[in-house]
Amino acid sequence: MSKYSKDRAFTDYVHANLAIPLIYNPLHWSEVKLKKEYSKYIDMMDGIDYVFRKGNTVMSVQERFREKKYQDFTDFTIRYRRDSNKIEDRHESEYYKVKAHYFTYGIIDSAKHETKKASSFIKYAIIDLKKVYQKLDEKKIYISDNGKNKCEIIDGERLECPVKYNSDGSSSFFPIDISYLVKLWGTDMLVAQKGFL
Repeated sequence: MSKYSKDRAFTDYVHANLAIPLIYNPLHWSEVKLKKEYSKYIDMMDGIDYVFRKGNTVMSVQERFREKKYQDFTDFTIRYRRDSNKIEDRHESEYYKVKAHYFTYGIIDSAKHETKKASSFIKYAIIDLKKVYQKLDEKKIYISDNGKNKCEIIDGERLECPVKYNSDGSSSFFPIDISYLVKLWGTDMLVAQKGFL
């Protein structure tokens, strides 16, 4: 099984067996079943993994789940660039294309190779991406290739997020500390959370 296939199987399992009952059902978010081709298209083009409905409101979501060994991290990551990709129009990654309303990030209580033993999330958060991108547009969150490992609050009012590079050189990403989002702009940056604050 390829790395992509393993990652996809992990995400799909966590989504169906943990995220639906433990995160979305308590919020009364119902998953909208999409045609497979359309689902694949909006994932690739718009960074949308799932669509939910609550009453008349439709919410699009990107999900990322991690295994237990990441439990000490307080940030979620957005893929930034893939400059080594041979196809030039794929150099700009998720950061440039994501149109999802929300980002669901969770850390499960097991190792990845024992995913079926997982029974809950150690931490999870649903981040309001519209508000995050508004802060990026306003330069209140800014991305800096500064060689640092973590976000920092600058002048008590801005969040500097470092560019990080995957060890295989395939892509870069930047972390956003969830507790700093709340510290600077309040809990309305999140829809729900457990373990991050």
